[in-house]
Amino acid sequence: MYIYFDDEERVDKKTSAQMYAAAALCAREEDLDDDRLSLSVSFVDADEIQRLNREYRDKDAVTDVLSFPQFDPYEYMQDWDEVALGDVVICEERAKQQAEEYGHSYERELIYLFVHSCFHLLGYDHETEEEKKVMREKEEKVMTELDLRRA
Repeated sequence: MYIYFDDEERVDKKTSAQMYAAAALCAREEDLDDDRLSLSVSFVDADEIQRLNREYRDKDAVTDVLSFPQFDPYEYMQDWDEVALGDVVICEERAKQQAEEYGHSYERELIYLFVHSCFHLLGYDHETEEEKKVMREKEEKVMTELDLRRA
């Protein structure tokens, strides 16, 4: 797995390592070879994520994370060295607020949002209760393997 960070200085080595591990676990959960996959991660402020949410989802509100999938199973089946999953955009302000609200660390919230977004990139959604249940189970499995269970 290769992760392209928009600003590598905004992510410390521990968090970066956890994101790599999380992405690999998400890929393996789908029986994908994580060595062939890549994704990008950007950190933005509340104004920027609201603008993106309005532009791409027609929702004029601040959100915690946005996912822009590019993954195509057909491309994955080809003998290409690297297959892009897509882009993850995280609102740091919102992640900090939610960590405080939920009573756990910022690190845990950041990694959870990243895992959540990775599963969106892999084709999961939570529009229905059944979809939400499946996605949450996958997220919790990865978070448990990372030893970042809910507080």
